[in-house]
Amino acid sequence: MTTITIKNTSGKDSGTVELDAATFGVQPNVPVMHQVVTAQLAHRRAGTQSTKTRAEVSGGGHKPGNQKGGGGARQGSTRSPHFSGGGVALGPKPRKYTQRTPKKMVRLALKSALSDRVNTERLLVVDEWGFAEPSTKKAIATLEALGIKTSVLIVVDKNDIAVAKSFRNLYHAQVIQVNELNAYDVLCNEWIIFSKATLPVQKEAQ
Repeated sequence: MTTITIKNTSGKDSGTVELDAATFGVQPNVPVMHQVVTAQLAHRRAGTQSTKTRAEVSGGGHKPGNQKGGGGARQGSTRSPHFSGGGVALGPKPRKYTQRTPKKMVRLALKSALSDRVNTERLLVVDEWGFAEPSTKKAIATLEALGIKTSVLIVVDKNDIAVAKSFRNLYHAQVIQVNELNAYDVLCNEWIIFSKATLPVQKEAQ
């Protein structure tokens, strides 16, 4: 197991904690992470794009010219794709982009992403946030004390309402509940911060 130092909101050491090897100590599987993230992004696509074929555009009920004698090619309708205002040939239609991803693969991708942050020393654990009420000023001071200046993922509990409201105004901070944790959000941020209450399968070091 990997032991890391717990910090308080002032940036000082506040004990140690052992990270669960089954969650934070796996060998990052890059192909699985790529497949899961691709599927997650595909699931977000609305798939509502649509174009009209020549059968769906209005007009074109009459033959635009004589069959012969006009000096040009034979035409049957002004709604053909090569006419201005005509239908679209082989254009996009509404569809679903959802990809089926096994639950084991989703869990492995998350564990791989968390393990990567541990390996690169981009994971922090705070003892407790201590936000009695929302305060963006205190959130900024906390990140400065922890030495974080880039993108960061704040993992909170559903009851940490004051914490969520404090960090959500910061452009480089993303707040997520522990039950919503996923590989994509972990990989999109350089840092990830847990509290002792939200750290998955935590075990106190002796």
